[in-house]
Amino acid sequence: MRLGLIDKDVFASNEKIGTVKGIDIDFEGWKVTHLEIELEKDIAESVLGAKKSGVRNLMDVSALKKGTTAWTDTGLHLKIPKDQLHDYLKPVP
Repeated sequence: MRLGLIDKDVFASNEKIGTVKGIDIDFEGWKVTHLEIELEKDIAESVLGAKKSGVRNLMDVSALKKGTTAWTDTGLHLKIPKDQLHDYLKPVP
């Protein structure tokens, strides 16, 4: 099965939190480490305190553990409460 993640929507608690804009790979071990997510403005503000749109953060792939994520025709659905998103996000360098 081949999944195209770029430009797919990401949801947490059934609310759209952003869109996948890139993928970080550890080329030494050839493993995906992070998804680059462009956050929705209200999510960037409520989760990170950012007051602008287009904020991009790297989401650690540990947020995609088996049983905590579902892929549907609408996008990637995380079973992570919005108030815990900051645990998985870090600024894009």
